[in-house]
Amino acid sequence: MSLLTELQYRILKFGWPSKPDHPLGQGPETRSRLAALFGDEFFTRLPGKIVADFGCGEGKEAIELARCGAAKVYGIEILPERHEVARKLAREAGVDGICEFVVKPTEPAQIMISIDAFEHFDEPGEILRIMNSLLAPDGEIWISFGPTWYHPLGGHLFAVFPWAHLLLSERALIRWRSDFKHDGATRFSEVAGGLNQMTIGQFERIVNASPLRLASLTLVPIDKLRFLHNRLTREFTTAVVRCRLVKK
Repeated sequence: MSLLTELQYRILKFGWPSKPDHPLGQGPETRSRLAALFGDEFFTRLPGKIVADFGCGEGKEAIELARCGAAKVYGIEILPERHEVARKLAREAGVDGICEFVVKPTEPAQIMISIDAFEHFDEPGEILRIMNSLLAPDGEIWISFGPTWYHPLGGHLFAVFPWAHLLLSERALIRWRSDFKHDGATRFSEVAGGLNQMTIGQFERIVNASPLRLASLTLVPIDKLRFLHNRLTREFTTAVVRCRLVKK
């Protein structure tokens, strides 16, 4: 290990000797997450549609989709242990007849959503191809994710101060993390959830190489950096990437 890496590790160990709170914080939920991310117009598209939540977790958004008029909602989740939790929540919400939690749906989706995932996928290009295969010919995919890699907190857990994940080496940060996480991760991509170092430009290139195209793209600026947000600074001043994809 180099002297610089050792010095950086010592700085981290001194300043943050234990696991920090999540740097992005968890504010009070005063509004629907779907409404906050996609806008109220999104809900006008749901009535009577077959909808899929790709990476639904424990099903909170899938349940909301069902409550907002979707004819059928598939919660797609690769971790089977989450299916039972989601099914229980759907029963309690009275939408278990509409929601189905699966690894792969049995019919194509007219609307598909993905939230807070594209900065974590190990192979995002392959994920887009899978999503395309599960989409109806005239379907659309609504995606929201962030922070991207050059955001001040784009390192997630590793962003102990703004842009720490860019200023400090991966080796130093991984060594610091190993003091309180013992899963054997040796790279950013190997930590729980994974970090693929997704940038806005990279996402655009991945979409261009996929069977899908951008019907719309919105880059929501960091509120305090809004006055600096433009085409040249977007990688450093964007809080959330939001887009709608359709088949080419």
